[in-house]
Amino acid sequence: MTISADHTAQQPGPAAAGAAGTEGAADAASEAVRKFGITVEDYMLPARHPIQIVGPDGALNPDTEQGAQPGHEYGLPGDAELLAAYEQLVVGRRVNDQNSALVRQGRMAVYPSSHGQEACQVAAALCLSDGDWMFPTYRDSVAVMARGVDPVQAMTLFRGDWHGGYDPSEHKVGIQCTPLTTQLLHAVGVAHAAKLRGEDTVVLAMCGDGATSEGDFHEALNFAAVFHLPVIFFVQNNQYAISVPLAHQSVAPSLAHKAVGYGMAGERVDGNDIVALLAVLGRAVKLARSGSGPLLVEAHTYRMQAHTNADDATRYRQDSEVAEWVAKDPLTRMKAYLTDRGLLDDDGTSRITAKAEAVAAQLREGLGEDVPVDPQDLFKYVFAAPTPQLKEQAALLADELARDAAATTSEEPTR
Repeated sequence: MTISADHTAQQPGPAAAGAAGTEGAADAASEAVRKFGITVEDYMLPARHPIQIVGPDGALNPDTEQGAQPGHEYGLPGDAELLAAYEQLVVGRRVNDQNSALVRQGRMAVYPSSHGQEACQVAAALCLSDGDWMFPTYRDSVAVMARGVDPVQAMTLFRGDWHGGYDPSEHKVGIQCTPLTTQLLHAVGVAHAAKLRGEDTVVLAMCGDGATSEGDFHEALNFAAVFHLPVIFFVQNNQYAISVPLAHQSVAPSLAHKAVGYGMAGERVDGNDIVALLAVLGRAVKLARSGSGPLLVEAHTYRMQAHTNADDATRYRQDSEVAEWVAKDPLTRMKAYLTDRGLLDDDGTSRITAKAEAVAAQLREGLGEDVPVDPQDLFKYVFAAPTPQLKEQAALLADELARDAAATTSEEPTR
C-alpha cells in the first residue's frame, strides 16, 4: 500500500506491486503538493524546527530563525487579528485566575486551568469560521468562551451541574469532554457527516499530549485519513499527562511526526507564540477546507499551574522548570511585540483590562447564584423514552419527596 499526497490509501495492482516509491508519489501528487513545489514526504513531515515567528522576548524573529522551509512558510497575520487575539489572551488569563479563586471559595467544584496555554486556546477559536466546529477538552474553557459561549454557561459543567451549560449546535462547540480523547471521535463523526452533506465545514479537534497514547486517538486519525475528512487535530503538548511526562508517552521525534503514519500532513509550532499559532492553524484550516484532507498540528506549550485544584504539581516537577516557562509567557510576549510595533498603547491596555475585569465580575456574579434543583432531572434526560425501571424509580422518588413535604408541613408550628 502507498499513501498518496491527497491522504488516501491506494492498493497497488499486481503489475505495480514492485514499482519504486517515486513513481507512485508522482502519480498521486496532490494540488497542495504541486502548489508548494515539494515532495509528498516533505509535505507530510513537519518542519525540522517548530514554527516560531515571535521569540520569548517579544521581538520578531529573522526569517531564517522562524523554522520555515519550502512548503512550510507562513506570513504574518493582520494587525487587527493580532490585536483581537491579544484581547482574548488577556481575558483568558483573567478567566483562568478568577476560576481558580472561585474553586478555593467553594463556588466551583473543580477547574482545570489553562494558565500558560491561553495562546493555543485563543488561536484555536479565532482560526475557525462561524460555520466550523470545535471539539474541546476539559482544559479548553478559554477556547470555548473565545468561540462566543457565555462565560457562566461555559463554567456550568465545573460547578457540578448535570449538564454542559450551553447548546453545542448554537455555537458549533462540542461539550467539554472529561473522558480522555473521546471528543476526537465526535469531531470525526461531525466532519464525516458534513462531507456527506456537501457542507463547507472544517472541524478542529483539540487534545493533549497524553491523549496521543489512547486508542481513540488512533481510531480518529485513521478514520479521518481514510475518508479524507476536513479535520484538524490540534495537540496541545503541555509536557505532562497529569503527572506523566512526555518522555513516558512517546519517543517519536515529535508528536507531529505521528501524522505521516496515517497519511496526513503534520506541523509543529511554538504554542506560546500566538502569531505563529494563528499563521499555522489559519493555513491548516484553509488546506482542510480546500480538500487537502486532515492535518495534525502539535503546539509546544506548558501548563504553568497544577492539573486541577486536586493536584499537587510539586510532586512530579521542579519549580525551576516552571520558571523556565514563565519566561516564555504568551501574554508578556505578545504585549511586548504589539507595543514595540506601536499597535498597543496605554489606552488600549486599559480598555482590554477593563473588559477582562468585566468578564471576571460576570463569573463571580453568575457562579454565586444558587441554582434551583429539580430531583426529577435525574430521570428526565437519560433516555428519550424513559424505561419502565426509570419510571418506577421516578415515582418512588416523587412519593418520598411528597411524604417529606407533608411531614415538614405537619411539624410547622401553628399561629
